[in-house]
Amino acid sequence: MRHGRTVNHLGRTSSHRKAMMANMATSLILHKRIETTLAKAKALRGYVEPLITKCKDDSTHSRRVVFSYLKRKEAVSELFREIAPKVAERPGGYTRILKTGFRKGDAAEMCIIELVDFSAYTQTKEAAAKKKTRRAGTTKKAEKPAEVAPVAEAPVVEEAQAE
Repeated sequence: MRHGRTVNHLGRTSSHRKAMMANMATSLILHKRIETTLAKAKALRGYVEPLITKCKDDSTHSRRVVFSYLKRKEAVSELFREIAPKVAERPGGYTRILKTGFRKGDAAEMCIIELVDFSAYTQTKEAAAKKKTRRAGTTKKAEKPAEVAPVAEAPVVEEAQAE
């Protein structure tokens, strides 16, 4: 029986699971939204939300504790500089999980996990990054047809007529 065993091992060893959670948490912090399986997203939520709570207190100790979990300097600085001021008054619940359907290959349930206060930020950023595509011939100005140089006619060779 599994009484009191609440950790989802995700079919991985302890070291692999810790490395995967650190990588996924770093991606979530840097990109504000990632797509993954539902089981991984639920495990990630329990991993990253205490780190966000820890970043509300900007001290050397809390930075070192968060760095020991994330292992990437850029993610730690992003967490303390940009995310912490936005979530300062929020009592918890920093992430949102949106189910998106099933993966085609193995029918795993997929979802998007995002930071709650940054959902509008990611949507406007994606819209700004998405450019209108230019289709061939639809947006081009009508060009003048190039003037064709007259083709010199080949000299006509007359056959010698026998008289």
